[in-house]
Amino acid sequence: MGGGDLSGVDEPAVLRAVARPSPSGKDPGRHATPEGQHSVPQPAAQTATHPAAHPATPERHSAAVVADRFDRITWRDTYEQSAGLRELAAELTARHDHADDLLTDVFLAAYKLRPRVRERAEMEPSRLVNHQIVDALAGAPDFAELRRWTAGDPYAAAMTVLAQAAALRRMLERTREADERAERAQRAQRAAEDARTETETETEGQTQPRTQPAQNTEPTEAAGAARQAPQATPAGAQAAPSVTVASARAAAGPGIRAAARGAVAQAAQAAREEAALMRAWGVDPGELERMPFDQRARLAERLRTSRLARWAELIGRFRQMAEGERAHKIENATGELVGVTLGDDLSRVIPSELANLGLPETRAVFAARYAAGELMLYDSQGEQATGRGAVIACVDTSHSMYEAGPGGVTREAWAKACALALLDQARHAGRDFVGILFSAADKIQIFRFPGGRPTGIAQVLDFAESFLGGGTSYQAPLTAARELLAEEFDDAARRRGDIVMLTDDECGVTEEWMRDWKDAKRLLGFRVFGVAIGAPAAAEADSVLDALCDNLRSVEDFTDVHAAADLFRLI
Repeated sequence: MGGGDLSGVDEPAVLRAVARPSPSGKDPGRHATPEGQHSVPQPAAQTATHPAAHPATPERHSAAVVADRFDRITWRDTYEQSAGLRELAAELTARHDHADDLLTDVFLAAYKLRPRVRERAEMEPSRLVNHQIVDALAGAPDFAELRRWTAGDPYAAAMTVLAQAAALRRMLERTREADERAERAQRAQRAAEDARTETETETEGQTQPRTQPAQNTEPTEAAGAARQAPQATPAGAQAAPSVTVASARAAAGPGIRAAARGAVAQAAQAAREEAALMRAWGVDPGELERMPFDQRARLAERLRTSRLARWAELIGRFRQMAEGERAHKIENATGELVGVTLGDDLSRVIPSELANLGLPETRAVFAARYAAGELMLYDSQGEQATGRGAVIACVDTSHSMYEAGPGGVTREAWAKACALALLDQARHAGRDFVGILFSAADKIQIFRFPGGRPTGIAQVLDFAESFLGGGTSYQAPLTAARELLAEEFDDAARRRGDIVMLTDDECGVTEEWMRDWKDAKRLLGFRVFGVAIGAPAAAEADSVLDALCDNLRSVEDFTDVHAAADLFRLI
């Protein structure tokens, strides 16, 4: 059959696969040749109108989650910023092949808005383990809930990867053990087949004529074992083919899916709690998105380990309550008339005072009394006009504030939660807020939050976490509050500030100090609200706190945030 002469030989299968005969009976895939000869089919590039010799091999991928260039850039940037991700990758890749690709897939499944997991047939064989794990995670019941908190947020997606680290280790170990079992089974199968082959060869040698010298007639140990158990080998050989790597991984599937369900549920819970923690502390989502990865991680850790971390739910409820009360706040409401008082509010002047304006000789008297704030006015009980000066919260941090009430909530926790809600109230109205922590006369700490500037969460945490200890003195914090309002009046001509006194104790003040306090109150027009926390005696009539405050109430149930609701309608 030299010179390409293939006469007498059937057409090869490869020619049948390249082109089928045309309806005319001629083969379009051949050149014209002399009768009785066959030609070699043309390459696919030259016969574009005909099917290829073999179907195109589908493209294989190393990534289980479909991603574009921007997704991969996001992953690389996040990976470089997160020491936790780098440490986890180093740990897993030391024991498992392609674990770095697995972490990428887990991150992208949580981060992408519409993640798509590739089909198993699209994967490179070396990445099938990654595909099995990612597919199990994406199929978990809580996966959609998890993505509520992580989609589009690189930090939250990275935290999800770290939250699932223990489960990823277990799932990788399961597949590793399955692969090792399959390999051991395959080795046993090959050993059994080798033993059977050797036994058959030896048997054939023994049946040869005696005149022909036998070679290697001494049975090996494997052959002897095969003869001693002649029925075991066929059974083992029959069962072995079913123990492949693929079948072993399939057998490990239920365990992997169970681990994935638990990992996703745990990660969803962690993401939900962190989001609630940020919301409770008043951290704006936009601020979080602009925050560098490391700074956000440190903030989350600080919030979780803060002295008041376990009261985050209480802080959140206070803020929600204050937000609701703002919607009901009524400014300049007349309220219920309860009598006559003195002042300079022309909208409430009684008719007999207005009559003085009708006579030229009494107009000067009216003007003098108006300037002195001594006009007779209708007194009302109800919603009053809100202030315009700073909101100042004086928070008692003496030792007794550690005491817990119903539900285990401490007096300090209730007072700090109320103060943080007042901070929100001032922010919402564009007013300055000042937090004054006090205890004994020589222990005071002031935190200023100007209304026209963004409030940093770090400063808020410093205010909330600080605790001075010691005894209780009213004069020191109230003097500081009075001086701050006087400074505001001098600098910006703003009056009508609001001071909220949060304490669990009662103490005295000097008569001289009380005279100065009343003079400043009349000049600056500020109001004082008092809250006696777990100390009903301090809120009784004729108490020092009662003499200092325009509005005073007592709180006994520290789980009840609505005990202070009216503050947020008035302030």
